[in-house]
Amino acid sequence: MTKADPYQPWLARWALTADGAPFSTRFGRHLMPVRAGGQPAMLKIADGPEEQAGARLMAWWGGDGAARVLKIEGSAILLERVAGPRDLAQMARGGADDEATRILCGAAKQLHEPRAAPPPATLVPLDRWHRSLANAAESRGGPFAPAWAMARDLLANPRDVVVLHGDLHHENVLDGGTRGWLAIDPKGLIGERGFEYANLFRNPDAEVALQPGRLARQARVVVETAGLDPARLLAWVYTYAVLGASWSLESGDESDAAAGLQIAAIARAELGG
Repeated sequence: MTKADPYQPWLARWALTADGAPFSTRFGRHLMPVRAGGQPAMLKIADGPEEQAGARLMAWWGGDGAARVLKIEGSAILLERVAGPRDLAQMARGGADDEATRILCGAAKQLHEPRAAPPPATLVPLDRWHRSLANAAESRGGPFAPAWAMARDLLANPRDVVVLHGDLHHENVLDGGTRGWLAIDPKGLIGERGFEYANLFRNPDAEVALQPGRLARQARVVVETAGLDPARLLAWVYTYAVLGASWSLESGDESDAAAGLQIAAIARAELGG
C-alpha cells in the first residue's frame, strides 16, 4: 500500500509550489521548501499537541524574533523560509562559541518581551514539563533523585515568569539576514526565564558541551549577557541536563543520557555540590 503524500493536500489548499526536496526529522516532522506567491517559504506538517502548541506560539510572536507564520491550520504551518549563511552550531564548533551564546541570549531576550495580545492558552507549565524527571527519580533513584529535589524547589519558587521557547539551542535560531536571528520550533512553555538558557549548555553537541572549562565559561557569558543569578542558572543547567537524560532513557538513547549526566555532574561541581 502506497503511503499517502502528506504535502499534496496543503500544496493544493494553499496554492504552493514545491521549491526543493522534502525531508523528515527524527521527531516526526515533515518539511518541504515551497514558494507561496513567489515568496520562499517552508511547509511544515507535524501532528501532536506539542507541535500544535509550538505553532500557536510562533503565530503569537508575530515574526518578532521568530520566523513569520504565513498560514496555520490543523497539523500544518507555513513559515517564511530563513536561509541566511551564518550557522550558530558551526560558530560554536569553529572558535566562536562565546559569540554564538551571546546571539542565543539576545534571541531569548527578544522572545521573552511581552506582547499586546494574551499568550496562547496552549502553553505548558514548567512543572508539567518535568514529569519525566519526577518519574525517573522515583523509579531509578541515583542521580535523578537529587536533581528532582533541586528542580522541585526551583519550580515551587519561580522568578521572572515569561513565555518560553522551551527548546532554544543552536539549530533552532537561524540567520534571517536583515531580519536578524529568528527562532523556529518552539515547545511553547511558561515559567522562569532562567530555564530558557539551560539547553544551551547541552548544545550544539556533546563533543562541544563536554570540552574542559566550556560549561563554566559559557555560564559566565550567559550571566553577563542575560543578567541572571549565577547559582540559579547553574541549578537550571544541572537539573535540565538530568531531565534531558530522563527523556533520552525513555527513548532508549543511553549514550545521549550518559552525556547529559556528564554535563549535569560538571554543573553540580560548579555549584559546589
